[in-house]
Amino acid sequence: MKSYICIVEGKVEGGKVVGVKFQSWVKTVADELGLKGWIRNVADGKAEILLQGSAEEYSAFRERLKTEAPVPDLKNITCNVMDYDKEHDHFEARG
Repeated sequence: MKSYICIVEGKVEGGKVVGVKFQSWVKTVADELGLKGWIRNVADGKAEILLQGSAEEYSAFRERLKTEAPVPDLKNITCNVMDYDKEHDHFEARG
């Protein structure tokens, strides 16, 4: 199983990409697509997302992130394939 790490930069209502609405949306989409991993807030108001799943599931997630995410001012999405030492069995919001 491949792991992908993504950093999302942009603004949601009233601030940066740290909102519960965005994390909830990411979890819902990841669950729908069968992806595992987590989302958390990181420095500078960015969100970090770890995804584990197939290349097809990841591609579908990334497309939905670009076109459907509740981030009206999406600045940047940076994603990379990475080795991750743990295989997750579900997707969670870590805050």
